[in-house]
Amino acid sequence: MAGLRKYRTGTVTSNKMMKTVVVQVERLVKHTRYKKYVRTRNRFKAHDERNACRVGDLVRIVETRPLSRDKRWAVVEVLRQAAE
Repeated sequence: MAGLRKYRTGTVTSNKMMKTVVVQVERLVKHTRYKKYVRTRNRFKAHDERNACRVGDLVRIVETRPLSRDKRWAVVEVLRQAAE
């Protein structure tokens, strides 16, 4: 199982840093006691080499080696551009 990378799909919420974007990933998790689906959100800092991402873009990110104190993800592709 070594060498398999995790992929996530989420929306860009911030692109104010150089070559870094903040990606918010939402997923539905069933509550263990009440069996209701709860929406959970995780925010990842991802490396954007070309500074191509804008706020609202739908992107796919992949797990990488640690690039900085907080960055462990990199943008692979922009799936859908945000409407201007």
